[in-house]
Amino acid sequence: MSDQQKEKIKILYVDDEENNLQAFKATFRRDYKVFIAISAQEARDLLLTQTVDIIITDQRMPEETGVEFLESIIPLYPDPIRILLTGYTDIQAVIDAINKGQVYHYLTKPWEEDYLRTVIKNAFEVYSLRNENKKLTDDLIKANDQLEFLLRQNLLS
Repeated sequence: MSDQQKEKIKILYVDDEENNLQAFKATFRRDYKVFIAISAQEARDLLLTQTVDIIITDQRMPEETGVEFLESIIPLYPDPIRILLTGYTDIQAVIDAINKGQVYHYLTKPWEEDYLRTVIKNAFEVYSLRNENKKLTDDLIKANDQLEFLLRQNLLS
């Protein structure tokens, strides 16, 4: 079992409603390493010091929507899998989430615990596969560079 599998999945949950943050933390803290933020700005501050695997954010927040937050962090934090949560069935928010915020999954509030666990599990599998793919690609590039170096050495001698 790899170190990543032994470590708890790290989730950042962003919501402007304190009771939602506490409910999420109480429900999932045993299974995951849960970070909570009451605003997009607090979430950004947290991301400066913590690496997370999955970001779950509410869509409707006062200063910034969930999609705006997710879109804004893509350049600095492209790797975490993004999940959007909303109490409203807003088709434009769903379209924006997919197109702008690179959202993996869209959920309506109130979330259902078992279903959210399944979504988190599937999201982490995608996250792990992307990381493994990146590592294999990096290894392949390194091996190719070494091969080219050896080939040039042979041609020059």
